[in-house]
Amino acid sequence: MKDPLWITVLRVVHIACGFAAFFIAPAVLAMVKGGTQHRRWGKVYFWAMAVVAGTALILSLYRPVIFLALVAVFSFYMAFSGYRVLYRKHPDQGEKAAAMDWVGAVLMFSAGVALIVLGMLQPTPVWVRLSTVAIAFGITGIFFGVRDVWSFVRTPKDRRFWWYNHMGGMIGSYIAAVSAFSVVNFSFLPTAVRWLWPSAIGIPAILLWIRYYRRKFNPKSSPRQEAAA
Repeated sequence: MKDPLWITVLRVVHIACGFAAFFIAPAVLAMVKGGTQHRRWGKVYFWAMAVVAGTALILSLYRPVIFLALVAVFSFYMAFSGYRVLYRKHPDQGEKAAAMDWVGAVLMFSAGVALIVLGMLQPTPVWVRLSTVAIAFGITGIFFGVRDVWSFVRTPKDRRFWWYNHMGGMIGSYIAAVSAFSVVNFSFLPTAVRWLWPSAIGIPAILLWIRYYRRKFNPKSSPRQEAAA
């Protein structure tokens, strides 16, 4: 059965915005942090990812493919969290989490739980084939959901927490974009590898990058103080 026109249009918009985000992100990372161009193109990247996630969610529910719908929530939350933390730079000055932040974190946590449960139960062939991917994404989703809720209720000790969270969220969302590119184009790889190799490379890279900036911002801190931050 042929898809209706509106589905075709959504698919084209999804691909176009995903393609744009795929190339914009590296450029934004290379720009001077906090500069006018960095902020401007960072917003373009964020909204491109928002359109990608929104269209992916609609398309996955139209089929329906619940796995892809949950992954859409997971993928967008990374960009959402990285963007929204900029509005909570100074929690001691009243910059607290808004309702949308709480809703986003709860949805991320819920999507993570659903991915793990369905990945373990494997109710359909899709879940059988992607069980490892679902569980890996689920664990990551729960981690970020809990991390953000914890930062909502307790003021982080490190006053530059927003820098690390912003950087981790935005790069994490780009890892999701690379994963989508890999799934579509790297058919010569095993299914789980196509989905997970960007995370296997990207997550350690994020941790190393954050570690670098922690040392740069806190050159005199001891390893114990660094861990507590």
